[in-house]
Amino acid sequence: MSTTQESAVQDTKDSYFKVEGLKAYYGDSYIVQDISFSVNEGEIVALLGRNGAGKTSTLRSIARATSPELRSGSIWLKGEAIHDKQDFEAALAGIQLVPEDRRIIPGLTVEENLDIARIEGSAGWDYERIYKLFPRLKERRKQEGTTLSGGEQQMLAIGRALARDIKLLLLDEPYEGLAPVVRHDIEKALIEVKNTGITTILVEQNAVAALKLSDTALILDTGEIVFNGSAEEVLNNEQLRHEYLAI
Repeated sequence: MSTTQESAVQDTKDSYFKVEGLKAYYGDSYIVQDISFSVNEGEIVALLGRNGAGKTSTLRSIARATSPELRSGSIWLKGEAIHDKQDFEAALAGIQLVPEDRRIIPGLTVEENLDIARIEGSAGWDYERIYKLFPRLKERRKQEGTTLSGGEQQMLAIGRALARDIKLLLLDEPYEGLAPVVRHDIEKALIEVKNTGITTILVEQNAVAALKLSDTALILDTGEIVFNGSAEEVLNNEQLRHEYLAI
């Protein structure tokens, strides 16, 4: 290996989280095309773009979901290669995806949903720490998870991710269908999560809300990154918002 190649590998391993040359496909159609970016520890990153831009597919590729199919590129978390792992191995490495549909398990209480997420010997958050973040979950801990309100189910889905030894939180449309007051509760919780040093990548159609919460922003258009910079820059650039986010 040349000195230049060794330097590139070391740079990748020194980054907290890094994606390089990611290409993902559904069948013969690409959905993510050669994207690269890096994230610092403890950052909140807004991953934005119009519908169909490839945002959810990027999150699913990072979490090593079975679809879309990752055909090339590399994913690194704290120097550990993720791109060659299956979904459960990526979860064990510290990547937790909270999908848009939340996937609360029917027939289980709030506490049982948290229990099933735990891994024996894991350094994940315990009940009290999760309940301190989301007091409503403590009030409803014996209630079946699927009977909660939409906002409470979102809290449970995030709490379930935190119950594992988490390093990278991936959130797909966490504000979908939520009243403003509940969204505010979720935002406060995500700031507290950030303050613990956990890194978050946030996909959200409410781009302004996501940008106000985030440190940096990535904008996707037809599967490619067209902007990588500060969230504040996007908030202050009307032309950029109009062209790629229609706001």
